[in-house]
Amino acid sequence: MNLVESLGTHRLLAIVRGKNSAAALNTVRTLVEEGIAAVEVSLTTADALSVIRQARAELGPGALLGAGTVRSAEDAARAVDAGASYLVTPALVDGLEAYGVPVLMGALTPTEIELALARGADAIKLFPGSLGGPGYLRALRDPFPDVPFVPVGGVDAQAARDYLDRGALAVGVGSPLVGDAADGGDLNQLRARAAEFRNVASGGTP
Repeated sequence: MNLVESLGTHRLLAIVRGKNSAAALNTVRTLVEEGIAAVEVSLTTADALSVIRQARAELGPGALLGAGTVRSAEDAARAVDAGASYLVTPALVDGLEAYGVPVLMGALTPTEIELALARGADAIKLFPGSLGGPGYLRALRDPFPDVPFVPVGGVDAQAARDYLDRGALAVGVGSPLVGDAADGGDLNQLRARAAEFRNVASGGTP
């Protein structure tokens, strides 16, 4: 799987984080059913590795199912063993290249971006994106024209549209999309939010 190409096609990464493992698994299922191709399960989710393992078994080897909040090589090893096909970090993390899967590495400043690229990042998770907003991404495009950026943090539907218009490869969306679904909330409301974000990712207006 080429993570960058996939994100460039679908332009949306859903981030699942919750206190209820069964609800988190149902959230992953629902997002995929609603056409959200790339889903990340945060390792801060209750029994996250079991959620990833079960989702992988159900969705098959080709699903864009990743692990997020990977903060160490040990986290990465456990996530890949559970079935994660890519890793997402909140910050700079060493040693992830050993696991042979794509890495979306967290960075914010130009120096951090260079360090992430030197560590083999396939794309940059611009985090927390809410600190600079779409205007900050636009400023980064001049010195980093070829770097694939995925802003994460406070990305609602309008911000998603603005980031994509300013050159983001894709956007990573957590609570504005998932809401309380991964804690046992209403899946019908999740389906409605998924439709809204899928529309924005495909070029529509919020």
